[in-house]
Amino acid sequence: MNKGPDGKNTSGRGQRDLTVRVKSARGRTASSTRWLQRQLNDPYVKRAQNEGYRGRAAFKIMEVDDKFRFLVPGARVLDLGCAPGGWIQVAVPRINALGEKKGKAVGTILGIDLQEVEPIPGATIHQLDFMDDGADDQVKAWLGGNADVVMSDMAASSSGHKQTDHLRIISLCEAAAYLAFDVLEEGGTFVSKVLAGGAEGELQKLLKQRFTKVANVKPPSSRADSSEKFVVASGFRG
Repeated sequence: MNKGPDGKNTSGRGQRDLTVRVKSARGRTASSTRWLQRQLNDPYVKRAQNEGYRGRAAFKIMEVDDKFRFLVPGARVLDLGCAPGGWIQVAVPRINALGEKKGKAVGTILGIDLQEVEPIPGATIHQLDFMDDGADDQVKAWLGGNADVVMSDMAASSSGHKQTDHLRIISLCEAAAYLAFDVLEEGGTFVSKVLAGGAEGELQKLLKQRFTKVANVKPPSSRADSSEKFVVASGFRG
């Protein structure tokens, strides 16, 4: 039993003290206060800071890849909407982009985003709207061929309306899927974040026509109260 200087039992007190409370402030909405408090108390946020990742999303792709094993040495990978770069940080060592795994094939990873992204050793990052005409040809030129993996953690800006946000992200996922159809190598893999909400049925149908296997997964690092999940489509039919 732990006791403080006053001789009283402190068991459990330290655990309660670990929770950071955020007070409301002028100009801050109640929802933003709740978001900030959640961030400050999120173990994955703290772990990302401790381990040098650019965001907690790094653990999502880490856990998805641990299950499906698509980030392998020698793979050519395209990361759509790559900012701030957490997924790239995870992919670089797994595909051996820096050639640190002797005797293993060296992979290539290309990140594209609408905004500028700080460089990451082992990766090539460009500003590009993947929905522009000719984007597929530009991507293949940068990669030096077709991609083995196309992955996307993109999400549209929140409108505050759940169904609207769902439709927006499904539209983004469909656009990413069509780009994947243009740039993927036969047998390749497409990984994308989606929001559960009813409209993803058409996306699933589309993917099942073009891939041999389509799975849905919610990794442990995805917040329990979030409707996000990840679709993993493997065995691209070409």
